[in-house]
Amino acid sequence: MQRTIDILSAGELFVDFTTADFAQTIEEGTLFKRTPSGAPSELAIQMARLGKKAMVASTVGSDDMGKTIISYLKKLGIDTSCIAQVEEPTTLILNTRSANESNIQVYRAADSMLSIRQFPFQSFEQIGVFHSTCFALSKNPSQHVILQAAERAQRAGCIVSLDINFTHKIFPDRIEAKKAVSEFARYKALIKISAQDWKNLYEDDAPAPQAVIEHFLKIGASEVCYINQDAFWAGNGQETHSLPFRSATLPDHHAFLSGYLTARLDEKNLLESATAGRKMSELPVSATEKVTKEQIYSEIEG
Repeated sequence: MQRTIDILSAGELFVDFTTADFAQTIEEGTLFKRTPSGAPSELAIQMARLGKKAMVASTVGSDDMGKTIISYLKKLGIDTSCIAQVEEPTTLILNTRSANESNIQVYRAADSMLSIRQFPFQSFEQIGVFHSTCFALSKNPSQHVILQAAERAQRAGCIVSLDINFTHKIFPDRIEAKKAVSEFARYKALIKISAQDWKNLYEDDAPAPQAVIEHFLKIGASEVCYINQDAFWAGNGQETHSLPFRSATLPDHHAFLSGYLTARLDEKNLLESATAGRKMSELPVSATEKVTKEQIYSEIEG
């Protein structure tokens, strides 16, 4: 069945102030660059670059920052009809530019105020992917709302997807975080997790990739994308594939997942989807430059 919305990406949306230069601490930063941000919207932007119809469900403040974010996403072709403006101020994050893990300071407000009324449940059969994040699951009412939406999305036949972008500063209770991840995973979710996120959540800095994949499959996930220091891994219980990095620069995880999900929507198999994801991650990161399917499928078709 043809779906009219390729992805509904739900969760955190905020203004990110990142140091202009590399810095170890917020205190070292003097100049900051302001960028509308949040993993769900960043994935939606990359999907839109690939020609997919992307919708974001989030909450921002009824303030100038909130209006700026919505305007920014509209200009990029994102459907913002499920973004609500609330009385709480738009969430802000101070972030250090780092080659490894950034140092962040979070001023949370509007981002966690998702309401069940924002979701077009009557149209879920027309949505290809329902996606969210560990950040979004870190605080109620958003956690409760997103888990409800994930359940309904699975019943409607959507691909249900979770980015485990865990950090202790956002989600200080690891036990509660693991519980929320497990509850989301049981909706036959596609799980994306990096080695850093695994270390942050499970306090294990040297996991075997197959062990990571098997962990999530055992708690109900349908397939897992694991990104460590040198390769993309994808597994579903029947097969596992490893695709080494080929670029000298670190891959963009949102770009990888956008290519992977685009391939899944186009009914590509596991290896083909991972190959398309890797190809997308190797292209220059942009919010506006379009990418054709021929570009990301160049190694699996022809």
